[in-house]
Amino acid sequence: MIDNKTLIVGGLIIAVLIGVVAVFFASSDPDGLESTALIIQGGKTLTGPTPPDAEILENMDGKFAYLAPMPDYSLGEESGPGGGILAIVGGTLLAFLVAIGLIYVLRVAGKKGPPKANQ
Repeated sequence: MIDNKTLIVGGLIIAVLIGVVAVFFASSDPDGLESTALIIQGGKTLTGPTPPDAEILENMDGKFAYLAPMPDYSLGEESGPGGGILAIVGGTLLAFLVAIGLIYVLRVAGKKGPPKANQ
């Protein structure tokens, strides 16, 4: 039987490998939410490809806008594909640490047990 440490390390390695390989297969044509925003703003047709100069208008009056820490899964255009790989690895490790922290909190809370009712 495989121990927990080996399973976690193996799963983390597989997740990082999948993330790194996925960078090279990712489409440059936006889909999902980005595509819908372009269609609504008139920057794209429903069935047509995305024009190369299409941009989502985020700073509209009365709308919420934010700056992503790693936009488009990269560390900026100047870092190239290597920046994309570092962003994927960093994001995977961050998600792993959040999951481990959540497991730890739940384990500690579970050891305390449910509150006892006064009888």
